[in-house]
Amino acid sequence: MIKPDLIGKLLPVLVCAGLLASPAPSGLLAAQKAKAPRAPISIAVDATEAPRQLFHAHIVMAVAPGPLTLYYAKWIPGEHGPNGPLAEVAGLKLQVDGAPLAWQRDPVDMYAFHVSVPVGARSLTADLDFLSPAGEGVYTSGRSTTAELAILSWNTVMLYPRGTPTDDLTVTASLRLPAGWKLASALPIAHQGGETVDFAPVSLTALVDSPVLLGAHMRTVTLGSTEPVHQIDMAADTEGALEVPADFAPLYQKLVAETQAFFGGHHYRDYHWLLTLSDHTAHFGLEHHESSDDRTDEKSLLKEDLRRGLAGLLSHEYAHSWNGKYRRPAGLMSPDLQTPMDGSLLWVYEGLTQYAATVLPPRSGLWTPEYTRERIAQIAASLDYQPGRSWRPLADTAVAAQTLGGLPGEWGSWRRGADYYDESVLIWLEADTILRQKTNGQAGMDDFCHRFHGGTGGPEVKTYTFDDVVATLNADAPYDWKGFLTARLTSTDPHAPLGGLNASGWKLVYTEVENEAIKDREERSKSTDWSFSLGLQVKEDGAIRDVIPGTPAYKAGVGPGMKLLAVNGRAWKKEWVDAALREAKAGKGPIELLVESSDYYKTFSIDYHDGPRYPHLERDPAHPDLLGPNIASHAGKR
Repeated sequence: MIKPDLIGKLLPVLVCAGLLASPAPSGLLAAQKAKAPRAPISIAVDATEAPRQLFHAHIVMAVAPGPLTLYYAKWIPGEHGPNGPLAEVAGLKLQVDGAPLAWQRDPVDMYAFHVSVPVGARSLTADLDFLSPAGEGVYTSGRSTTAELAILSWNTVMLYPRGTPTDDLTVTASLRLPAGWKLASALPIAHQGGETVDFAPVSLTALVDSPVLLGAHMRTVTLGSTEPVHQIDMAADTEGALEVPADFAPLYQKLVAETQAFFGGHHYRDYHWLLTLSDHTAHFGLEHHESSDDRTDEKSLLKEDLRRGLAGLLSHEYAHSWNGKYRRPAGLMSPDLQTPMDGSLLWVYEGLTQYAATVLPPRSGLWTPEYTRERIAQIAASLDYQPGRSWRPLADTAVAAQTLGGLPGEWGSWRRGADYYDESVLIWLEADTILRQKTNGQAGMDDFCHRFHGGTGGPEVKTYTFDDVVATLNADAPYDWKGFLTARLTSTDPHAPLGGLNASGWKLVYTEVENEAIKDREERSKSTDWSFSLGLQVKEDGAIRDVIPGTPAYKAGVGPGMKLLAVNGRAWKKEWVDAALREAKAGKGPIELLVESSDYYKTFSIDYHDGPRYPHLERDPAHPDLLGPNIASHAGKR
């Protein structure tokens, strides 16, 4: 979820008080139209109480007498679901020409508010508070403020009239900051006076596509000195979290070069990563056309494992500017923020982006080739140990994307989650090997991306269908691409599609040596993963997060939601479980787990003797190494 594109160049503007801003999208789809956006709206947001999770919004719009329906945004681009945080809206009051106006919520569509505008009325004002979530939530419904920073997503504070496409609604926005805070955004600033910032008018589409990062501790890293401008705007809860390693800017400057070499051209004027470094906000990435909303751990610049995770996040969101924002499935292109979206092609929208975020970090030097192979091994093994694939094809995880966000981990391997991300990495890797085989090495996925996403221009959206994907693949190498993709998307084979990995000259193996990518994930999630041995995942406090059906722990009767207390009679720790695995392999089994479940205690005896098992990639000399060249630098080679 996340991303950018290019045309006219505007330099970032450094305004008084050191407030940094830069140009924003000018209507996206509206930029392609001959007519200018109409139906003006103004919104003034007071963020001075953001440190205590409170935003105040004042909206003014022109109206005509008669029935009027106001919408609160429901389907947010990039979130793939009806996630608009409606429950956090409070204090809604409407007026027309200064007189109170009664409103009534639609009894079926909770996001619609009906009013009757009296004769002679010319303008309507709406005042509302947004109670920024303090707990768990999905994307812009997640926690977005701390005592020292905030992220304003305009969809959370906006009402707009039904009946006019969001491309055709012109919005003039202003924002009042807490004293001493600064901001960063892709929106162009028209004026700043004191703590109040006035933005230039844009379409409602562009406004919602342009979040604002604000905070007391901010730093900007500019990547290179040429146009278009690329910069990483960072806010953190402490100044120390903004300490940038010496190689940070050069590596991300290389990421820009490698990404543009991968896709060809760009479709944005400038690009901003809006990076939130905090342990107290929701963690995710959400793509926008000329920026991305990236939220991660406070120490992500300081710890090596977190830096590797950050590289994957920022690569993914940047690639979305081409794949997801510029080229977008027709089913995900809506005229407003209420029309339901069709996620059938998310295996392209998100899956191809995830593939890009797998090959671009090593090409840029952000990951080593060895670590990249560990990451691919983790993906392949995790999918191969997912029994839910025997009943639920990959295509259904995309179609049902709106039901999969924010689900608990319990029984995740049987339910399946948003697998259109990682499984698509394997599918596009296989497509790359087919292209190379059919063209004697003359074409690969980079060539597909050049045809599909290439060229240079301003922010715009070009939609596509499944047939367009097939036709573009055939343009590089005639083949039964429709049959190939359909088979992968509809398969209920219990095993992951490893054909591309094998054809790339590598095979999935298991050893007792821990996988570095899994170790990173364990560190971030505060859990331990024994999926490939016992078949369970355990949180830091001993809570059993998941048990994989068919594995030894599952057969013994262990289930998610139980809490691990001891292994072989000793209070559990990761090292004691690992020791028990080795002892059982040496013939001292079975392994006994003492667990607590709903105030009851039980010991499960697990008959497992294969020791610790972790996935890795091993070179297969029977096939040429196609993976190595694929993850090597490509910039300047075309």
